[in-house]
Amino acid sequence: MAWKTVKAEDLRWNPFETIGKKWFLVSAGTKEKSNAMTVSWGGLGVWWGKNAATIYIRQNRFTKPFIDGSGRFTLAVLPESQRKALGWMGSHSGRDGDKWGPSGLTPCDVDGVAAPEEAEALLLCRVMLRTDLTDASFLDASMKDRWYSGNDEGNCHTMYIAEIEKVLVKE
Repeated sequence: MAWKTVKAEDLRWNPFETIGKKWFLVSAGTKEKSNAMTVSWGGLGVWWGKNAATIYIRQNRFTKPFIDGSGRFTLAVLPESQRKALGWMGSHSGRDGDKWGPSGLTPCDVDGVAAPEEAEALLLCRVMLRTDLTDASFLDASMKDRWYSGNDEGNCHTMYIAEIEKVLVKE
């Protein structure tokens, strides 16, 4: 199935539903050497006059060096039939081996960045801002206690705000 480029303004899905409940698959690196993981925290909007996506990646995630190295990533919206694959990608580390094959997803190339061929929609993104969350970042201490205690203490997220360079949907 072929891809066609559309304007971000033409997307007709609810970002709260898509990010928070269906999840995005973020992929970084090339088709030949990449990693991907699910993300359920983020946002879409306009920042610095550009259509933008915001995602949060924990410091210890294997995908993070791929994003930091190239400054680019894709966000994929997958059909509900791929829910099990999203779960696999979110619960296994690429440090332990190939995630694409066991997940059932197929990496493809989108302008030099890896993405799942099975996606319904893809956002090709270029990082404009990267900042690490720290203990001092939290004005509401209950959020730090809830999300960064126990095994996750000291493993805060990095926030990425990225320009959406291209939006692709299946024809």
